Amino acid sequence: MMDLSALICTMDLDFFGTGKHKINFEDMMEMYRNDTVYILDVRTKDECDYIQFPFAQNIPLHELPEQLGPIPKDKTIAVFCSSETRAVIAYTFLLTKGYDAKIVLEKLGELAEHFKPGYVRKNLI
Repeated sequence: MMDLSALICTMDLDFFGTGKHKINFEDMMEMYRNDTVYILDVRTKDECDYIQFPFAQNIPLHELPEQLGPIPKDKTIAVFCSSETRAVIAYTFLLTKGYDAKIVLEKLGELAEHFKPGYVRKNLI
């Protein structure tokens, strides 16, 4: 585990310039098929009532500190929310707790756009 100050000190140009802190949809779903990623939706339960992603586990950001139990340490944690703000907070928090986390590049609407019938039939069923 790393404290927040030490973590922030590692976030230099090389850290952000490599993009290793993010994951795109295609890579995330490939990891999902290989069971090497845990997809974490940090939106509120009310938000999830309107748009759900059944492959993702919903733990609202404000509940995350008390709900770490089900989150596996042996998988990459791909975090998303509606706009990326809460995902960044959750990502940073998870790193301080020793998780291998990534921020999903696509925003909520962009994620939903991927789930057309052909993709679902070919990749998820």
